[in-house]
Amino acid sequence: MEHDFWHQRWSEGRIGFHQAEVNTFLKDYWSQLELGGQGGVFVPLCGKSRDMLWLKELGHDVLGVELSREACESFFAEMGAVGSVERREAFGAHYSEGITLLCGDFFALSEYELNAVVAVYDRAALVALPEEMRKRYAVLLNRILPKGVKLLLVTLEFDALTGPPFSVSETEVRTLFSQRFDIQRLGSGCDGDKTEVVWLLRDK
Repeated sequence: MEHDFWHQRWSEGRIGFHQAEVNTFLKDYWSQLELGGQGGVFVPLCGKSRDMLWLKELGHDVLGVELSREACESFFAEMGAVGSVERREAFGAHYSEGITLLCGDFFALSEYELNAVVAVYDRAALVALPEEMRKRYAVLLNRILPKGVKLLLVTLEFDALTGPPFSVSETEVRTLFSQRFDIQRLGSGCDGDKTEVVWLLRDK
């Protein structure tokens, strides 16, 4: 999962992970976080997801991080906005109308970038990473997320060992996050040969 892998996927248009519509789990379960449309929401490995627009329309300020500059630029182009660009430490920041996309390496994030975040929405980040990178991802989030944060996490369970996407079991979710968060399984649904599972994580 080197950077070139994802840059090539975007340049070749091999983005089957992108959903043209707002995720059903997001619409069905976001209210469980009891945020009332207030506070910042962090969307890791966000691509050009329309889920971010849905969250903005609820009233949230949205912060995404995405490796591909092409994805960041496409997001704003497809929403009919011209995103302003500035340099922020390890990232190029693209922003417009309540949405900021940090273009760069997720693993370069610090507490500073996430200090206004009250929630995280992860539909396609954890499952995009191989096992060792999932461990690094969880360690970083556990360390830099503000106190009191909540997460809506969507994972996949299936038999194949290859990816992305990768299968992430309940045991792994609890291993990665239970030291900091109380974990509740909210629901699941079938997507072909895969089972999608949605989780609510509340800071202890």
